[in-house]
This record gives sequence, C-alpha cells and structure tokens, in this order.
Amino acid sequence: MGGVPVNARGPRGGCWERCNAKINLTIVRFIEENTKPVKNETGDKSKTDATTVKTKVLQDLIINNGGGLINSWVDSMRACSPTHLKSLMKQSSWLTEHPSALDMFEEILHVSEGKQIVMFLDYDGTLSPIVDDPDRAFMSKKMRRTVRKLANCFPTAIVSGRCREKVYNFVKLTELYYAGSHGMDIKGPEQGSKDKDDKSLLCQPATEFLPMIDEVYQKLVEKTNLTPGANIENNKFCVSVHFRRVDEKNWSDLANQVRSVMKDYPELRLTQGRKVLEIRPIIKWDKGKALEFLLESLGYANCTDVFPLYIGDDRTDEDAFKILRERRQGLGILVSKIPKETNAFYSLQEPYEVMDFLQRLVEWKQLRSGA
Repeated sequence: MGGVPVNARGPRGGCWERCNAKINLTIVRFIEENTKPVKNETGDKSKTDATTVKTKVLQDLIINNGGGLINSWVDSMRACSPTHLKSLMKQSSWLTEHPSALDMFEEILHVSEGKQIVMFLDYDGTLSPIVDDPDRAFMSKKMRRTVRKLANCFPTAIVSGRCREKVYNFVKLTELYYAGSHGMDIKGPEQGSKDKDDKSLLCQPATEFLPMIDEVYQKLVEKTNLTPGANIENNKFCVSVHFRRVDEKNWSDLANQVRSVMKDYPELRLTQGRKVLEIRPIIKWDKGKALEFLLESLGYANCTDVFPLYIGDDRTDEDAFKILRERRQGLGILVSKIPKETNAFYSLQEPYEVMDFLQRLVEWKQLRSGA
C-alpha cells in the first residue's frame, strides 16, 4: 500500500471536532479495507468473474478472459461515440428525470440548507471542453477564476483519470485537493497551513503497480505505433488509450493490440471512458472511493451535516454518482448534451453551464457570508 495522509486539513466546525481525534486511524483503516484486489467466486485474484463480465461488459471491460471480448470492446467503443449513441429515451423525458441543475438551483440550495457543501469536479468535459488532443484540454481563464473563488467558499477537489501532476498543470490552483489516476493519487492543498512541518494530504493506494504500469505503457506505445491517431497516455497509476482520432475501421485492430499486451497482466483491468480505454490496477478503488476517502479526510466520516456535490461527464464518474445515491447524501450532476443512463440526479449540458452553476454557488455563499 502506498502513502497515507500525514495531515488532513479541512473546515473547522460542524462535526470536525468530534471526528478529529480518530480521523487518522479511520483513514488508514478505510484505505486498507478498500484496496484489496477484486476476486471472483473462487477467490482467484488474477481472473474476473465471468458473470460480472457478461452483465457489466459495457461498463467494466475486463480483458483477462481471452479474445472473445474483442467484439464487445469494439461495440462499446462505438457506443461511447456521439455519432453512434442512440437516445435511451426522448430528450424531454430524460430531462424530466435528470433536470438541469441550473433550473433546479434553488431546490439544490434548499436540500443543502444547514450542511457543509463539499465540491468534487471532474476535469475533461467538465471544467474544460473535450478536444481531439488530450494535451490541449485547457480550461478558460474565466473558469479558473471561478474555480478559485469556489475553493475559497467550499472544500473543492478535482477528481480525474489524468495523472495528478498533469491536472495540476492545467488548473494551476494550489487551493484544491487533486485526485488523479481515478483517485489513486490524492494530494491536498499546498497552502494555508500555519504548521511549517505540516504536509498535504497524500493517498497512493496502488504504488506497488507503478513499475507494471510503466512497462505496459511502453509496450502499448510500441504496439500501437502503426495505428494512425492512437494516443497512449501514461497517467502514473493508469494508462489511457485515446482513440478519438482513430478511424473507426481501425478500432478492432486497436482493441486487439491492447489485448495482446494486457493478456500478460492479469493484475490490471480495462475500463472505458469517452473515446478512451483505461488500464488500471485491479483493486477496489475508483472515483467513488476517492470521494469517500476525501470526505473521511475532511472529518466527515459519519456526519450528517455534509453535502457533497459531484459534477462529471464521464462513465468513470458514475462510480461517484452511485456512492452518493447509496449514501443518500449529496447530489451527482452529469454533464451531457444527450440522454444517458446515469446515477446522477441532475444534468448540465456543457462546461459553460458548469461554470454558470459554480458562479451561482459562489455568489450565494458570498451573499450568505456578507462578502
């Protein structure tokens, strides 16, 4: 297991004082309980339950059972393409079930009344537009100013599949918590502490996989070298295979190239986001676990006076939306222009709507604070 938090800085008040004495022990236990390898019914850590594969193949593309899943991979790759997505229901019906968070802003404030709002934000497609070149997914200056103001009003974390350092280089705000590699690399704010020996929150539950991830990255770069448009990104604790610029006729070849590498690494699994295949350690850790870890770290382990808001656009954000539903605490907001199956309660269509929503939250908080 990797590092554990040395010191978790968070808001004082609420139930913080009640939780503070036990918080470090609680966090250590939380990590230990949630980083065990995923097992099938026989207890074999290296293989995945075939039943799970059949029922979740479009959500969690486990690759260790052989080449028979290639067609399912390609079908899922098509399914995440806006040119192929079919509406799950009429737009108006979907919006009835997942109304605009802007339209329902007053209702959201009402249900959060008297609670500490904690903000969780995806990056790509949420704070920045989706672009063909992942290295150019820049957020606007206006969005950066908005997120800075947001962090001054509420504890704020960015939870991304990207490497934590890459996300930080895009955002460049020291006031935030950053959870990179789908939450497998978490660090807290770098400023604000009065203690010179204080260290920011740190959680890296998959450190033992780093050499393996680097090895797989190098092999995938070599394997996909002749596939036009393929982009392999090393996100430290996971590897991303971007196929947004790959011609659809080459998707099957790309899937086979990925499998030819992955078949030798049963400790890794493959999941999918928007036009990207994600290769990760096969441990029980995802964006939902990262959300829970951060809430624990802020002193909200078993508190009722906290209201997490998670905004994201990707399939991987569903893990966090699901956690919020299960906790019956806080709300998930999906960023999407088209109807999708989701565990989120509300929706926003584009990053500019996300910025509008965040600005309204800031204005509401400043008005309440008399700023």
